[in-house]
Amino acid sequence: MQYRMLGKTGLKVSVIGFGAIKLPQISEKQASETINRALDLGINFIDTARNYGDSEHKIGLAIKGRRDECYIATKTASRTYEGAMRDLETSLKELQTDHIDLWQLHNVCDMKRWKAVTAPGGALEAAKQAKEEGKIDHIGISSHRALDVMKEAIRCGEFETIMVLYNPLDEENTGREIIPLAHKRGIGVIAMKPLSGGTLTLPLSDEEREEKHRHDSPGNEWFDPIVRGCLRYIISNPAVSTVIPGMRFPWEAEENVKCADMPPMTEEEKDALIREIGKLRKTYKYSQECLRCGYCLEVCPQNIQIPEVFRAVYVYKGYPEETRHMGIEIYKSLEVSPEECIECRSCVEKCPAGIDIPERLKEAVEFFKELLEKPG
Repeated sequence: MQYRMLGKTGLKVSVIGFGAIKLPQISEKQASETINRALDLGINFIDTARNYGDSEHKIGLAIKGRRDECYIATKTASRTYEGAMRDLETSLKELQTDHIDLWQLHNVCDMKRWKAVTAPGGALEAAKQAKEEGKIDHIGISSHRALDVMKEAIRCGEFETIMVLYNPLDEENTGREIIPLAHKRGIGVIAMKPLSGGTLTLPLSDEEREEKHRHDSPGNEWFDPIVRGCLRYIISNPAVSTVIPGMRFPWEAEENVKCADMPPMTEEEKDALIREIGKLRKTYKYSQECLRCGYCLEVCPQNIQIPEVFRAVYVYKGYPEETRHMGIEIYKSLEVSPEECIECRSCVEKCPAGIDIPERLKEAVEFFKELLEKPG
């Protein structure tokens, strides 16, 4: 296992953490077996949340007698001081602990929520008081989609960590815009949804995966190249402190941990991973099909920023109403309009996902033309 500093918190965390969002799907016994196997393998960072069903309760039962072997991170989705304080007391009780190592404001994903949690009487006020009282050690925040909120959270100086969606598809553009900024400011980065909600995997059932794992032998081990590739891709970024894949089975912990002591991915390995993902021919979060690999950019004679055109569409169509304006902003900021496409189709030959790029560019032009011409 490799360990990295979680920003300026002073916590040295395992690069592979334990994502506990899936614990409500399994029994207390299975949860305990999985968590304890993870601890045995050197995982020392467990992330959960007050609104992850009975996840906190199962963690509390599982780590009895082993509390000093791990850092516990949980979250409150409350926006108010009173609600956050209630959540904190419940979390402490369910986790059977007298303190939480990292308490995060959960899913602050638009400016309305940001203003609510940071206003007088907001959840941030509760976090600061709880830290003064010794009930929590560090304060963090998690966010989706709203890059403006993420940037504000990093710059304001109130948060020691930020949790963001990050995987090879970079579905929310955090790898390009947010993670470097957080790293520069000394903010710990926790990568969530490394497998895009479980879609970045080979199409095998849990039973098939466990069977393959069970028949491993030295020098002949089986692994999912996409799962392993995604985890390696993420931890190859030195600005990421830890990644938290969701786990339900001890064998998942064993498979995930194997990535932790592997060397950083080479460019050739990253290319191979993108091509493996391309073979899946799937749509991902926000109906994303484009892998954002940029291979099409190498051959476009018009210098159209093809991945950004597609991202503008995905954002507007897939984001909640309060943040979909970002799609229009992305489209308006394009230096070259997709209307400039001459349909040479060189890009199609380069696309690992097999997208008919010229056709999709025409669809994007029509979509935004109609949208921008609407009154109001």
